[in-house]
Amino acid sequence: MTGDAPEPTGDDRVRYDQARYVEDGQYEPLLSEKDLTRVEIDESDSPLPDDLTRESVELPNLSEPELARHYTRLSQMIYGIDSGPYPLGSCTMKYNPKFTEDVAALPSASVHPDRSERSVQGTLELLHRLQEFLGRIGGMDAVTLQPPAGAAGEFVGIRIASAYHEHNDESHRDEVIIPESAHGTNFATAALGGYDVVSLPSDDDGRVDLEALEAALSENTAALMLTNPNTLGLFERDITEIAEMVHEAGGLLYYDGANLNALLGRARPGDMGFDVMHYNVHKTFATPHGGGGPGAGPVGVVEELTPFLPAPRVREAVDSRGGDGNENGSRGDEPAYELFDPEHTIGTVHGYQGNWLVLVKAFAYIARLGDGGLEDASAKAVLNANYLASRIDYDVPYEPFHHEFVASAGEQDAADVAKRMLDYGVHPPTTKWPEIVPEALMTEPTEVESKATLDRLAAAFDAVAGEGDETLEAAPERTTARRIDQTSAARNPSLSWQALDPDSDADGGDEN
Repeated sequence: MTGDAPEPTGDDRVRYDQARYVEDGQYEPLLSEKDLTRVEIDESDSPLPDDLTRESVELPNLSEPELARHYTRLSQMIYGIDSGPYPLGSCTMKYNPKFTEDVAALPSASVHPDRSERSVQGTLELLHRLQEFLGRIGGMDAVTLQPPAGAAGEFVGIRIASAYHEHNDESHRDEVIIPESAHGTNFATAALGGYDVVSLPSDDDGRVDLEALEAALSENTAALMLTNPNTLGLFERDITEIAEMVHEAGGLLYYDGANLNALLGRARPGDMGFDVMHYNVHKTFATPHGGGGPGAGPVGVVEELTPFLPAPRVREAVDSRGGDGNENGSRGDEPAYELFDPEHTIGTVHGYQGNWLVLVKAFAYIARLGDGGLEDASAKAVLNANYLASRIDYDVPYEPFHHEFVASAGEQDAADVAKRMLDYGVHPPTTKWPEIVPEALMTEPTEVESKATLDRLAAAFDAVAGEGDETLEAAPERTTARRIDQTSAARNPSLSWQALDPDSDADGGDEN
């Protein structure tokens, strides 16, 4: 139906009703709960042991329309970035343009990892160009594309730092300093790398406390892991002094690339004094995030750390013939690009050159936007965050901020605020973190949202701000699923549809 909707009144100005499909008293059944047909299996043809071979299997017996409608209904019963804004602070859940998916789906993007270098020159050229792009963006001298996620990138960065110190006979450096408001993966990464974590408190402005940093630095310091802007969206104004302090102590400065989208085209971590960094391409360059698919977390380093990068890397091949190259990506009869192992490499951390198709999407995004487009993206990310913060009725205690801000729910419970915002057709922000802000509502609208969408977000914030505890505690009311027991869902997850069947032999039985 098209045309004008009825004139909204009260909170209905942002009213939202999510789809619900109910059949025989339950939500849209799983395919396995629909019409099943038993298919007999000839065990004699199976190469598997008898205890792993089925005599028969039950498969859904559905027509194409039934199958299409099933998945369409499921898509309408969930909320995703294609449904509306997703302002998760720090996680940067922005809309991914569909053209990058089209590029990654091209037949020419399909490549087997065991093909010879000579037969994949186009692939190697794209990887090399992406390395160069990321190096320029971050101010790094060299980049590896292997890490398959941001957290994996962190771990690779810390391993590089460890290898560097060991090479310099400074294995006694066993401490990594991390601000209290840092991402949880920073603490986990340092611990997984075998380091003792030294927690660094913030000053009254929400930034690094220089006196606390001075006290934390020692001959045992291996690195300081830092995000800039930090998790409050605040730029570390003393970053050059921080870098000097860490380097004077013999440590390395690590950049968590989570908030790089606030700096694109305007400032580079390498120029600030950072020695190693990871790039969250899902946050900065519009590739899938979380459950949206495999990730990628390239790592950049300064020249001094280049010999320790994972192997292999891509470089331009040495051309003994001096050819000028041709359309096939080679100079004369020689390949234009080749793989090589850095001198003191930490080894291979992922198959081939990382998650190839994710890297294709990142390359396509960067190439499409160019220098001007990336600079414009960072401008809009900062503008959108500041505009939204100025429009809502919640207090924002720390500013001036950049691409994200942390508001306080005050006397309201932040988790209840989040549940209630779902009723207004928007995904809520990150809640309860960072703990430096009471009842935190960490919000990042990203650069992709329009003013109209930001106004709708602000209306949802304000509608919830004016509601009482009873309403908030009953929320959400208009979504497919209401409040669930999150503790039980985490501790006793039903990982198989069969676990719901008390007569099933699946692990868990009716306990789940």
